[in-house]
Amino acid sequence: MKYLVLMLPSAISLCVPFYNVTEPRLFGFPFFYWFLLVLIPLSSLLTLIVYRIEKR
Repeated sequence: MKYLVLMLPSAISLCVPFYNVTEPRLFGFPFFYWFLLVLIPLSSLLTLIVYRIEKR
């Protein structure tokens, strides 16, 4: 189950039609770009969480 959490950001990034929009904008960036930029730290955070759980 915990490894499925690691697949979540990848699965979300592959579902392009769901976030292929320009609005809302954040600091001038269309939603498409800033959403993908948010997925990068989210992926790292989820990897860290799963790593800490596995380490125990």
